[in-house]
Amino acid sequence: MFVPIERADSAVTAPQIIHPGMLPTSAFTAWIPVPRNDFGRVLQYLRSDHAFAQLIRFALVGGASNIAYVLLFMTMHGSGPLVANVAGSMVSTVIANELHRQLTFRAGNRVGGFTAQWEGGGLALLGLGISTAALAGLDAVAPNLGGAVQAGAVLAIMAVVGGLRFLALRSFVFGSTRPGGTPAMFRSPGASTDRLRARGLE
Repeated sequence: MFVPIERADSAVTAPQIIHPGMLPTSAFTAWIPVPRNDFGRVLQYLRSDHAFAQLIRFALVGGASNIAYVLLFMTMHGSGPLVANVAGSMVSTVIANELHRQLTFRAGNRVGGFTAQWEGGGLALLGLGISTAALAGLDAVAPNLGGAVQAGAVLAIMAVVGGLRFLALRSFVFGSTRPGGTPAMFRSPGASTDRLRARGLE
């Protein structure tokens, strides 16, 4: 345990000299290491074009759009659950597509808003159809599944459909190609960032 050396003319303590970057919570508590650059590196990675970083942003956008759906559904529930569901689904899908264009895949400078809504909305409808068919098939094949098993099956189906939608959005809707014709899905993670920096855009 580190013991701080208190001085009237200086705030420097022995642990700070021996271990730079370590700050005390108080004069009577343990010392806590404070990394200087790790947080910045994490933020830089999350803003990059790495597939995993895009997947994290994709999941965050999905969570935000689900919150928007719930809020709108609750607001319009007085008009009936069907109307509220349709309105919530449409608005949350529009929000998600635009956030994917601007944030998840950072494609605002190469993909127009109409294209994002048209193609992204089509993929959302396709995913809804696939998940609905899969759930209907599951209910037909195994109608007596317990509640926990059904919930697990629903989560697994939604995860697979969400993963396929992510790949489709990344490769076809918001993907860019190199001059050599390499799709975005197969290019090196920092390629687009390097091109933007070379052009002085980032």
